Amino acid sequence: MPLERSKRWESPHEFKGARPLVKVFLSQSAFDRISVHSTAEMDDEVGGALIGLWCLDRDTNEQFVVVQHMLPARHTRQGSVYLTFTQDTIVDFHDEIEKNYTGKRIVGWYHTHPRMGIFLSHYDTWLHHNFFPEPWQVALVVEPHKSLAGFFVRRDDGALDPTRYFGFYELNGNMGRSMIEWNNLQSTDEESEGV
Repeated sequence: MPLERSKRWESPHEFKGARPLVKVFLSQSAFDRISVHSTAEMDDEVGGALIGLWCLDRDTNEQFVVVQHMLPARHTRQGSVYLTFTQDTIVDFHDEIEKNYTGKRIVGWYHTHPRMGIFLSHYDTWLHHNFFPEPWQVALVVEPHKSLAGFFVRRDDGALDPTRYFGFYELNGNMGRSMIEWNNLQSTDEESEGV
C-alpha cells in the first residue's frame, strides 16, 4: 500500500462508525482529467470509468484500489439530474482498456451532480450494484459548481450507504504541491491545513 507516497484527504463522514472495505488511492493525473471532464458540462451530468488496480496489501491483508486513469463515458443518455450508462458504454470501456490499458481494470466509476450535492441517488445506487458489482469497486461523485466530491465505498459488511462518502489518498500528494481542490475534504497533513 503506497501510504508513504500519499496524502490523506478525509470526509466529514469518516468518523461515524463505518469502515470502508477498500482504501482509495487517486493519482494526480487521474484527478486532473476527472476535474477537467467534470467541468466540461456544467448543466448536465457527465461521468466515466475509473481505471487502475485492485490490490491486497501483503502485510496488513487490507484491500485497496489505485485509480490511475479515467475514461469518459460515451454512448450515454444524460440530463441535468441523470446519467445513464448503456450497454454500448460498458463495451466501449472494455475495448479501450484492452487497447490502451493492458493489465488494468475498472475499479469504479465517477459522475457529476451539478448543483445537487454529494450523494448517490436511487438510480445511481442501482447502477453501481448492477454495472460495478465487485465489492471493491467504488463510485466518485463530483459537484463541479462548488468543487465538492466524495468516494462511495462499500463498507466491510458489504453495505453501501448512498448518503455517506469517504475520503481518499492522493497518490504522490506529499511529494510536492497537492492538486486536490475539493472544498468538502480536509487534509490530514498539518502543513497543508487550509489548502
